Order: sequence, then C-alpha cells, then structure tokens
Amino acid sequence: MSEAGEFVDYTLQMESTWEKAEEANERLGGSLKVYGASVGAVRGTVRDALKRYKNLDHDDITALSSELWAEPVFERRLAAVVLLQTKVRVLVNTDLTRIEGFIRQAGTRELVDPLAADVVKPLMARLDGLLKERAERVLERWAADPDPELRRAASLATGAATP
Repeated sequence: MSEAGEFVDYTLQMESTWEKAEEANERLGGSLKVYGASVGAVRGTVRDALKRYKNLDHDDITALSSELWAEPVFERRLAAVVLLQTKVRVLVNTDLTRIEGFIRQAGTRELVDPLAADVVKPLMARLDGLLKERAERVLERWAADPDPELRRAASLATGAATP
C-alpha cells in the first residue's frame, strides 16, 4: 500500500468508535466491513492526506482511490469517494471505467449516490466535443445495464428520473 493509502487507512481506524461501527453495520446491513469513523472524520482524513501529499497528480489520485476501494470497508470506500469528489477537476472521461467498477462493487447507495451526483455529473459537465460524446455513450450503456445501481448512477449523473 502507498504511504498516502496507509496514512488514510491508519487514520480512519484511529478515528473509529465501536458505537459508530455498530450503528453503521446495522444501517449497511453487513454488506461491508466498517471501522466506525464518522463522515466528518473521513472528510478530514482525506483533507489531511491531500495536505500531506501535495503533489498527487491524476494517476496518483486514481491509484489512491483504487487502493482505498480495494478493501470492502465502508470508510475506506467513502474516503475514495471523497477523494474523487475533491479532485474531480483532474478526472478524465476514461476514469468512468474505474468509477463503473466502484459502482458495481459499492454494496450501498451511500456510496453510489455521491459517486454519481458529485463525481460523474461534474465530470460530465466539464467535458466537451468527442470526449463528452464518448462519456455520454458510457452513461447510455450504464442506463441500459441489468445492474440497478449502475442504472441509478446513470440517472443521477444525467438528471434523468431515478429508478
């Protein structure tokens, strides 16, 4: 694991409480492991990581998001979402492939919805020309996919009616 990934994971574990872990586990229905860190702690941890590791470029950001997502732990995955939300301006249309994988593995709408609304939608708004056309084709494919969460993400990202 990268130094930045270790920092985020360690900090999230240190910010956790058994009470929050129990509540999150109930809310998520056991679909993911939980540390028990608050949303505020996750956001603060990502903010601190970005201050500590200032020179992260596109490849570093996407690699770190994948690294955090790799373990089925809610707070790590939420940190990946927050990272992508914070750095959405460096993302490109080809990052939709990575995000599609995240959506398929999310396990909860608490991760799908912010990925769609706060990452994919602003990414789409920034694109133009051929890059936008390619990204729109990806979202059209998502909208027709058998996976209900992928269809939901397409709807949220495009502003269509949410299933």
